[in-house]
Amino acid sequence: MKAVVITTPGGPEVLQLQEVEDTQINEDEVLIKVEATALNRADTFQRQGKYPPPKGASPYPGLECSGTIVAVGKNVSRWKIGDQVCALLSGGGYAEKVAVPAGQVLPVPQGVSLKDAAALPEVACTVWSTVFMMSRLSAGETFMVHGGSSGIGTFAIQIAKHQGVKVFVTAGSAHTSHPASSVFYEVMLC
Repeated sequence: MKAVVITTPGGPEVLQLQEVEDTQINEDEVLIKVEATALNRADTFQRQGKYPPPKGASPYPGLECSGTIVAVGKNVSRWKIGDQVCALLSGGGYAEKVAVPAGQVLPVPQGVSLKDAAALPEVACTVWSTVFMMSRLSAGETFMVHGGSSGIGTFAIQIAKHQGVKVFVTAGSAHTSHPASSVFYEVMLC
């Protein structure tokens, strides 16, 4: 299979598409034929040599992907060959195929293309786990989203509104002429 390989720490020029060994799955994993991947800040840090992959993870960058399941480990019951999914990865999304623990795989939401679904796992898992599971934000409450124009921020706004939450958002720029601060934040109600 082919994968994007970091040949040495550095800028984007160190990335090369190379032929590599096929990925094998464990009994609790699925094998996804990657349709699309996303670019995360951690991928750029990994490319620069500042974020090594976790022990046992794929050496290739790519922390989320979407695609079609082409193989299923013997202990996997939820997924089957042919399912279109997206996944949160510890690495390997920049390859033609990636082995993923079954618990890190999500169904592609109805009406979302495989291309768009590649960017969902990181934001969805981050927002849902921190805002709704840990903080227990619920309908009727008020929620302040700082950095509302970011990927995490825009997802948080949308899902909170969908859950019946009143949302306030900050956004700003270092290029403002506000005399009191180098960064002026505008608060808006969504």
